[in-house]
Amino acid sequence: MAAAGSPSVFLVAVTGQIESGRFPGFDDLYCKFCFVYGQDWVPTAGLEEGISQITSTSDVSPTTLVWNFPIDITFKSTNPSGWPQIVVSVYGPDFFGHDVVRGYGAVHVPFTPGRHTRTIPMFVPESTSRLQQFTSWFTGRRPEFTDPRVVAQGEGREVTRVRSQGFVTISFNVVTKDMKKMGYDVTPSDMQDPSLGPLTEGMHMY
Repeated sequence: MAAAGSPSVFLVAVTGQIESGRFPGFDDLYCKFCFVYGQDWVPTAGLEEGISQITSTSDVSPTTLVWNFPIDITFKSTNPSGWPQIVVSVYGPDFFGHDVVRGYGAVHVPFTPGRHTRTIPMFVPESTSRLQQFTSWFTGRRPEFTDPRVVAQGEGREVTRVRSQGFVTISFNVVTKDMKKMGYDVTPSDMQDPSLGPLTEGMHMY
């Protein structure tokens, strides 16, 4: 039992932005995001999900789509198991003008406080036969997940046929409160310490 006056939860505040994407051969794309986290985690402020504006390449950056779409959320938790992940889905028009998925990807919120940049490899599900591929192209209905959160959950992913397609860059600003008081030290210098306690064990699960 915690001593009187000691914290019973810690806080993780995350701000930043989905900065840009690179999807060769595609243009006029927008992105959606959502956070996936364990059962001991509770959002206390900010937005769990959002959808960006449509953006296009330009003469200045002919291969980069710039969104600069903000993220801002605060979590509380009692343990680091189920550390939050952000799932990003990118969509855009196909030849017929239908909105189709151009990429899925996910990454954990960085464990250490400070500013971080992550580049996420994106992928799309593929039809398992040539007939399905032709039917999908002809009808404009491409394979996609009914719930993008499945991207952050390994169960069933090994039987899904996918193809790499594009990258998305996200910047994070992470602030933690009371983690050290609860026995979790996440200072950068300790991340390589093999004697690091429960947080590292939780990290190794993912």
